[in-house]
Amino acid sequence: MQRVASLFAGQGMMARVLRSASWLMIGYGGSQALRLASNLILTRILFPEAFGLMALVTVVTVGLSLFSDVGIGPSIAQNKRGDDPAFLDTAWTIQVIRGFGLWALTALLAWPAAVFYGTPELLIYLPIAGAGLAVAGFNPTRIETAHRHLLAGRVTVLELAGQVIGLAAMVGLALATQSVIALVLGGVIQAAAKLALCHYGLPGAANRFRWEKAAARELIHFGKWIFLSTAFWFLTSQGDRAILGKFVSLEVLGVYNIGYFLASFPMLLGHAVNQRLMIPVYRDKPAQAAPENLRRQRQLRGGLTGGILGLLLVMAWAGPWLVQLLYDDRYMQAGPMMVLIALALAPAVITMTYDQAALAAGDSRGFFVFSAARACLQTVMFLGGVAWFGLAGGITALGLAMLGAYPVLVRLARRHHVWDPLHDTGYALLTLAAGGAALHWHWAEVTAMAGALGTP
Repeated sequence: MQRVASLFAGQGMMARVLRSASWLMIGYGGSQALRLASNLILTRILFPEAFGLMALVTVVTVGLSLFSDVGIGPSIAQNKRGDDPAFLDTAWTIQVIRGFGLWALTALLAWPAAVFYGTPELLIYLPIAGAGLAVAGFNPTRIETAHRHLLAGRVTVLELAGQVIGLAAMVGLALATQSVIALVLGGVIQAAAKLALCHYGLPGAANRFRWEKAAARELIHFGKWIFLSTAFWFLTSQGDRAILGKFVSLEVLGVYNIGYFLASFPMLLGHAVNQRLMIPVYRDKPAQAAPENLRRQRQLRGGLTGGILGLLLVMAWAGPWLVQLLYDDRYMQAGPMMVLIALALAPAVITMTYDQAALAAGDSRGFFVFSAARACLQTVMFLGGVAWFGLAGGITALGLAMLGAYPVLVRLARRHHVWDPLHDTGYALLTLAAGGAALHWHWAEVTAMAGALGTP
């Protein structure tokens, strides 16, 4: 026990990595637990179509956020000026301008989105949701500074507190209005709570409006490829719901959203930890600098993949039982959806740590090439899968797309000396064995779901 505790003590790289990883897991686990608790309450107050409608709102707002992301967080994490006040204030100024731009765009896109999806309620809900993007633009860069130095503890606590406030408001508004407006306003309140808590709760100087040309040039130069990468990340992370919104009813989309939320929890946890953790590790201890660095990276990668993949396989095995335990009969189809979604996400989990090496080295162009390849494959294959084989075909396409993009990722990983073929092979075999067994066990439920929600 003392030996384990000693690993977390001190200011060395591994100690800070372990502490930061622990906080990130606590934060993300706590965040998802809060989301699940509120979800269980809200599904009993509202109706499946409400979650389908909110999924469309999220597709547009997240899409705008990703299509305009200039990589402020990764820039601060990897740049040698990441602690310079002039650099940070310039980054914050860009972030604020972007936030108000996003708000304006949500208002402009409300009518086209309402017409495209045949949902007039989007005319009201999208501009309200956009206000949350403007509020988030004022978040202090002290959040990114804390992650840059692997000091995630206080940020985690403040973000969880903001989420508690937002979710409590969401439940209260749902009881009062019985309407989707509760979900939309709750998101805005949560953004405002996080801003206030982080502004007053994090140490350091407050940001102020400043424009230093040299800093802006560095941010834009690095961020131009992040901008393009995150535009394609929208297709990867939200494209399935954007496409399904045109093919299926709001009720089916709402059930799918529940299934995806539950099944993707491990992968999103891994993504959150990976994004915050691996850039500092790759930046400060590059693999090519010393054999010890490579060994440490392999240990960290193996532990992260093993933990996240294990959780993902648990979701594949327990999906139908979990939905039956937590939800009423209206959401039962989410169970077999969970089995397929969890297995489809496994390839992305196994390979998730490689692309951060490119960002740590300032190779945002290489990061973009991989993001674009994966997003294009996934969009085309998901669209074809849904059109020809229904929802089950679309979900299967999510996993096949990552396999198709794997050679591009390998090339990127080899360029930055981080590819680990033994790691990939071992965890792929584990997925085939345990995941195949889970699919066989739940085959009757999966085929029944696929038949009920077959080709549109």
